[in-house]
Amino acid sequence: MGHLIANAWLRGLVHGALLITVLMTAVAWISWFERKFAARVQSRLGPTMVGPAGLLQPIADAFKMFQKEDIIPRGADSLLFRLAPPLTLFLSLATAAVLPIMPGMLASDLDIGVLYALAFSGLLAFPIWVAGWSSANKYALLGGMRMVAQGISYEIPMVLCALVPVVVTGSLSLSEIVKYQAAHHWLVFWPPGIGVIAFVLFFTTALAESNRIPFDIPEAESELVAGPTTEYTAIRFGLFASAEYAHSVVSCALASALFLGGWDGPVLPPSVWMLLKTAALFVIVTWVRWSLLRLRSDQLMALCWKYLVPVSLALVLGAGAWVYVVG
Repeated sequence: MGHLIANAWLRGLVHGALLITVLMTAVAWISWFERKFAARVQSRLGPTMVGPAGLLQPIADAFKMFQKEDIIPRGADSLLFRLAPPLTLFLSLATAAVLPIMPGMLASDLDIGVLYALAFSGLLAFPIWVAGWSSANKYALLGGMRMVAQGISYEIPMVLCALVPVVVTGSLSLSEIVKYQAAHHWLVFWPPGIGVIAFVLFFTTALAESNRIPFDIPEAESELVAGPTTEYTAIRFGLFASAEYAHSVVSCALASALFLGGWDGPVLPPSVWMLLKTAALFVIVTWVRWSLLRLRSDQLMALCWKYLVPVSLALVLGAGAWVYVVG
């Protein structure tokens, strides 16, 4: 028994280390991709000077952030101020532990994988609020309070939409949900009408959870300078940016697993299918980011509480009724 436990721990550590390495490497070059994408949308060049087509720009940015002065404001809570950036990145990466990359390839195959992923995703609002509160800056505090309001609000329809695959498959395990889709049909198409709406709403709430335009009210550079990260410099600011990108990627992977069949697909290896689906969703995230304008605070809350919450509740009830009647 002890031998089995030791093997499970070792396998989890290896898979976890591999996953973190891949994610952090992807985050670095995703920042390059977004800058290039934004440049294309705005008819400019983007990074070009460091490496071919600017591909080494993320490495140059990392060196620059490590060299910059680390400033802690007078009057700030030093411990919490230092703790907030790495904690934010940790929560973003921890969510990926239950993502099924391919059959048998995940850091931890939890029976409550969906609950685990949504719980860690929901916790992200708190270290960002701590960052704003500990900065001793009213603009940063206001940005942190906005993040808490937005994160808690949009977590409700996000959880409800994620319950649609859970109700249909009868499982909270992400690997089992993907296996169900591989054996039957992708849940974005099933139940008819309900699945696609649940997917669209889940993806929309994931944008809000990741603080991406049109839901980046907590940051709102034109109003709050940089929101809860106003007082952060050097690598601490870089950790917040990395956490935002990592959370966006993990959210796309989670949507792929819940609704798009995860690693399921013909011809290509399973891991390639998971990568392609996640990458396609992130391209949509970036496209939305550079195409739409920011919502006002009242519009953001009205969209959540007046529309997304009632519709997501109806989707869960519809999925339950479908399972009860059709089976």
